[in-house]
Amino acid sequence: MKIRLAILSFVAVPTLFLTSCNNDDAPANTTQDTAAVSVEFAHKYGTDALILGQEYTTSLNEHITVGSIKYIVSNISLTRADGTVYTYPKSKSYFIVSHSKRAPLGISLADIPVGDYTKINFGIGVDQAQFNLGAAGQGDFLAAAQAEEMLWSWSAGYKFIAYDGTYSSENVADALPFSIHTGKTSTDDNYGTVTLTLPQTLQVRKGQTPGIHLATDVSKIIDGATKINLTQIDDQGTGATIMGGAMAPVVTHNMEGAFSVSEVHNN
Repeated sequence: MKIRLAILSFVAVPTLFLTSCNNDDAPANTTQDTAAVSVEFAHKYGTDALILGQEYTTSLNEHITVGSIKYIVSNISLTRADGTVYTYPKSKSYFIVSHSKRAPLGISLADIPVGDYTKINFGIGVDQAQFNLGAAGQGDFLAAAQAEEMLWSWSAGYKFIAYDGTYSSENVADALPFSIHTGKTSTDDNYGTVTLTLPQTLQVRKGQTPGIHLATDVSKIIDGATKINLTQIDDQGTGATIMGGAMAPVVTHNMEGAFSVSEVHNN
């Protein structure tokens, strides 16, 4: 399952929905050759393609079904072979990735300077500097986040990750809901950062549209570097919820380890 960061359509696989902020930046430097670069996501659960509603078993022997997974990708940059970094314009660098059944939508990273790139870097969530611009400084992204339910309220802030479904276990015979929604809190920033080395050089050339294929293993959100036991979190027996507290940074760290590069294509 793929999303090319341009408006695309795919069939026969579940889809991803990408929404971005459309603020206009200054015109591109026309003296330098540039090209568009696509970034594609494929959601997995472990080694399998993610299927919403299908039951999966965690390493703690809890059985979960995924109902929805959304997260914000931001502040994309590409590292060149010589170690210098090209940072995508900040006002255009906020996207909502959602696994859904709708037709996939997306964007292309436009006007990337030609060259050879060896790493991709991005954030998970919205950084404090962007939030400090106020509601008026969010451009189209604020409305996009509201439409995708990735904003509690302006005062409460953005949801960086929204992961929902049901779970059962040896001690929970009938499936109960789980809801993991993270964002900035009064005690923790919860903004994640990801740097991935490309398995081969991304060659950006004028007139071509190369691409990076990323895989997101959503199982790692609760079954990553730190294992999260939903049964223990659900101390009331009504459902497991993480929306702050000590477990939110754990989710952030787990999510940072959920991404990998499956392929780079140059054409």
